[in-house]
Amino acid sequence: MAINIRPLGDRVLIEPIEQEETIAGGMLVLPETAKEKPQQGNVLAVGAGRRDEDGDRIAMDVKVGDKVLFAKYAGTEIKLDGKKLLILKESDILGIIEV
Repeated sequence: MAINIRPLGDRVLIEPIEQEETIAGGMLVLPETAKEKPQQGNVLAVGAGRRDEDGDRIAMDVKVGDKVLFAKYAGTEIKLDGKKLLILKESDILGIIEV
């Protein structure tokens, strides 16, 4: 997927990883309103980083391709090419998932 958005400052574009929609051992499918909001996602794009009081750029801790854990209700949801994506501040990212 070609990304047409370049986040500014300390913002990050994330593709959330949706949770399983069926309950183990059954064929029950959960409606969209009953699903938990995803808290994990893949970083698709990162901004250049925020600036400190002197105007110097502070480098981002995350990079494109990282799998991250983020706050449950963080960011702004957008749709791009039919996919749900999130734009959020780097401070809303709780950690990088290392495998």
